Amino acid sequence: MPLALLALAIGAFGIGTTEFVIIGLLPEVAHTYGVSIPTGGLLVSGYALGVVFGAPVMTVLGTRIPRKRMLMLLMGFFIAGNVLSALAPAFGLMLTGRVVASLAHGAFFGIGSVVAAGLVAPHKRAGAIAMMFTGLTLANVVGVPLGTFIGQSAGWRTTFLVVAGLGVVGLAGVARLVPEQPRAEGVRLRHELAAFRNVQVLLAMAMTVLGFGGVFAAVTYLTPMMTGTAGFAGSSVTWLLVLFGLGMVGGNLVGGRLADRHLMPLLMVSLGALALVLALFTLTAHDKVAAAVTITLIGALGFATVPPLQKRVLDQASAAPTLASAVNIGAFNLGNALAAWLGGLVISAGYGYTAPNWVGAGLAAAALVLAVVSSALERRTPVGSRVAATSEIAGAAEEHKPAAGARS
Repeated sequence: MPLALLALAIGAFGIGTTEFVIIGLLPEVAHTYGVSIPTGGLLVSGYALGVVFGAPVMTVLGTRIPRKRMLMLLMGFFIAGNVLSALAPAFGLMLTGRVVASLAHGAFFGIGSVVAAGLVAPHKRAGAIAMMFTGLTLANVVGVPLGTFIGQSAGWRTTFLVVAGLGVVGLAGVARLVPEQPRAEGVRLRHELAAFRNVQVLLAMAMTVLGFGGVFAAVTYLTPMMTGTAGFAGSSVTWLLVLFGLGMVGGNLVGGRLADRHLMPLLMVSLGALALVLALFTLTAHDKVAAAVTITLIGALGFATVPPLQKRVLDQASAAPTLASAVNIGAFNLGNALAAWLGGLVISAGYGYTAPNWVGAGLAAAALVLAVVSSALERRTPVGSRVAATSEIAGAAEEHKPAAGARS
């Protein structure tokens, strides 16, 4: 794999750390500002919604900027947002800092996916995307547990300053290792938007919202669930997050390896198993060993869907994939925001800290239904029609390319 993928993985590591570290620090942050746990959950939802809206906006604003320069600019937003989060004297400013940092997330992974896929042969695209996302998954094995430990030992504000430092390292890595990769000539915003007329692109994004939303319904409130229901000490949350991260790493790598050959079967198996495991978590959350095993499985099954879903969007919008790729990253976080909100609702309604697991199981099951529909539609669509739909944007872009020779 090209060394540039390492730089993308470094940036992904920093972004993944700031996204997920709030899960382990949610009680401490809520206590600092004197808000409830469900209100503190807005720091998860706010970040996720920032990704949802920031992904297309930042990508559109960067359409005339070379991809490498845009990646560097995005890391600048990431650094600024985390510094603001670390220094915020009030909950509102803390939430603002989370949103500022989130503006980098969707566009970085969206543009980064296009860059990563362009660095390798077509039959290795899912593997290259998975390599970049390895930084995100490793963040849950190393960055998030370490950040949680630092936050519980030296204060959560120190954690966000350290995360800002990770952003500086990511910025340097992109500047040093990622090659210049200008935007494809002749492709305009309307060509990028044309991808959203493809029903398979929309179905993939809907699967992204529901599938990974199922994961976040459970893990957003993991800390109070494990300490209040399973009986773990607060210090044990760090190691539970390590297990979740290890599951994510394994699921990501397996998903990246199999998606190039068995994309839709992999999605259906992963989503079906995820729905079952999330439903069982309502029961296993009452036992320490069973809960630890279940958390690992949720991480593995959830992230096994990430490379195939991202690759499916890239394949279906292959002529102008940047905006669709970024919006799909936003779709992951729309699912996160939806799940965190729904999980907070059922907790506030008095159903207990295990109730969000049922919400997650329902979301994952809905994603499985969409995967079955998508696969059925693909089998019924003639091959020629698929080729024509895929070539539509490319043909439109060709119309705007200068002629090879001068007219007489």
